[in-house]
Order: sequence, then C-alpha cells, then structure tokens
Amino acid sequence: MDKVCAIFGGSRGIGRAVAQLMAQKGYRLAIIARNLELAKAAAGDLGGDHLAFSCDVAKECDVQNTFEKMEKNLGRVNFLVNAAGINRDSLLVRTKTEDMISQLHTNLLGSMLTCKAALKTMIQQQRGSIVNVGFVHTDMTKDLKEEHLKKIIPLGRFGEPIDVAHAVVFLLESPYVTGHVLVVDGGLQLTI
Repeated sequence: MDKVCAIFGGSRGIGRAVAQLMAQKGYRLAIIARNLELAKAAAGDLGGDHLAFSCDVAKECDVQNTFEKMEKNLGRVNFLVNAAGINRDSLLVRTKTEDMISQLHTNLLGSMLTCKAALKTMIQQQRGSIVNVGFVHTDMTKDLKEEHLKKIIPLGRFGEPIDVAHAVVFLLESPYVTGHVLVVDGGLQLTI
C-alpha cells in the first residue's frame, strides 16, 4: 500500500510537525492550507515529492476538489490528519456571532467534511487511518495564559506541536487501534 497522507493544516503548528515526522518515515504528503504559498513553503521544506494544495475546509466543494487533485497527483489517500483550525477565543458575551460560526465551520464541519471525503476511498480500499488533533502551544494558542496552565499541568509545561505529532504518527501506524481518543495533555486530565 502506498503511504499517501493528506495533512490539512499542514503548513504550520501541529500539522507541520506531523508532516516533518511523516516525511522522515517515507510518506508521500499532501500539505493543505488555506494559504497556498504557506503550504508550498512547508512542502518544499520537507524535500522529496510532496505536494501543496489550497483548501477552505469549511467548503465542501473545496474539500472534494482537493481530494480529487490529491488522488490524481499522489494516488489514493490512505492517511488523513485534520490539524486545520482557527481560534477566535474571547469571552462569550464579547464574541461576535460570525466569529463563532467561522470557528465551528472550520474546526468542526471542516473535519467532518475531510473525513467524509477520505472515507469514500478508505472504504473502497478497506483500510485507512484518520487522526483529528486538538491544540497545544502554537501561533493559534499564543494568547492563552500559559503561566497559569503550567502550574496545573503535571509535566509543568505546555505541549509543543512535536509532542502531538509523535502521538499522531503512532495512531496512523497502528492498524488495530480504532475509535480511540488519545489524550496528549502532559497529565492535565489527571488534575481535573
């Protein structure tokens, strides 16, 4: 089986860290981001024959077109990583409705649409892996009160993209792990 992986949100943060690990392991990668230039830069940094695509995951037609282009240029996608996301964090009473809708469309609907598109091929192949990721210390979370979080996280630090990337690659390469939620939070869940 060809090791073709689509990484949505692969131009930075967790997605970029996952792409770096997977490129080292010999995967053929599609780096997907809204900004094509950032996706091209990330794919170029990996070396090899990785490709870049532009896609707004909140738009089903964009997702479908991107999967068609990937299959034409890389082959069937048998690994999917959903790391695309936006953060419009604010107090609820201050948050604009359009910001809430934008965040839901990208972070929730976007993952659902990419999974739907990937599953068509994966069902035909009777194999495939999908990993949806959360957040750690990236540009998207830079405004969080990190010092407060460090005090309550047993490992004493905020997670970095590479911490999650190792877990993502483990899940993608573990064919008998299915339907599992792997919490990568430095032990924060233990304190709740």
